[in-house]
Order: sequence, then structure tokens, then C-alpha cells
Amino acid sequence: MNGEQEREYVAYVTARLPALRRIAAQLAGDPHRGDDLVQQAITRLYVKWRQASQARNLDAYLHTILVRTFLDDRRLAWSRVSLAADAGSEQVASAADLDTRMVLQVALGQMPPRQRAAVVLRFLADRSVEEVAEILQVSPGTVKSQTSDGLATLRRLLGEQPATTASTAKGADR
Repeated sequence: MNGEQEREYVAYVTARLPALRRIAAQLAGDPHRGDDLVQQAITRLYVKWRQASQARNLDAYLHTILVRTFLDDRRLAWSRVSLAADAGSEQVASAADLDTRMVLQVALGQMPPRQRAAVVLRFLADRSVEEVAEILQVSPGTVKSQTSDGLATLRRLLGEQPATTASTAKGADR
């Protein structure tokens, strides 16, 4: 890689690092593991920078690397080893915010990896169905079903009652 390409790479990664870390922490369920995922992803991006810099959507390309790294990492036995009981937060927040984050983090950690990836990319990374489909290399319909199933799983894990339909609500009034 020449000097100009390296400067482009550093500028690109530096600008995206905070968002990548947030997404990876949510995927991994732990900010420290998330940092490991980011490190692996940006290293892979560096190795493929000449090809990657020509990509139509470089952000989607990088998110694809990150999600694949996460999914590959989940297949390894060591990924189930917990080194710390408490995943700290780098931001100062109120106790209620921290409680909400911890509850959400635990719930995300109990979700199947593909559902978690779909939900995190759709709602935390604010990606469209089509972008998530491209990143996960699945059809948009699969993204929609994984997202729907993921949200249902989150509701179940968080103890929320499913939304009532109009017909159910009418039947309850009788």
C-alpha cells in the first residue's frame, strides 16, 4: 500500500471507529470483545484496502467484514468463556440508563447470532433492509424475518406482552 492509500485508510477508519465500536459491542455483548472484533475487522480491511476502496458502498463492505468476523468468532469454543462478570460502560450515564443498557445487553446476549446481527444492524447501525441483506448475504425477506424474530425474542426476554391486535382487543371488550 502506498502512502496515499494508507492515509485514505487511516482517515476512513478513524472516522468510523466510534460507530464500529458501538455496533461490535452490541453484537459481542461486551465492549472488550467488541474491540477485538473491530480490531480483526479493520485489520482485514487493511489487507484488502486496494479492493475495498473501490467498493460501491465502503461502509456496507466494512459492516460485512465486522458481522462475518462476529459470526465466525461465535463458532469458536473460546467465545463462550467470560473473563469479566460486568461489562463496563465508557460513557457517563444515569443509573437508569445504565440499568436499561445492562438489561438490553443481557437480552441481546441470549439471542441467536443472526437475529442479533439483524437487529443491531437495523436499529443500532440504522441500516436499511437492503443494506443488511447485502452485509449478511441473505435476501431482504430473510432480514425482515430475522429482524421480526429478533424483536419477538427481545420482547420475550424482556418480559413484554405481545402487542394486541384489533380483533384481540375487540374480543376482550365483550
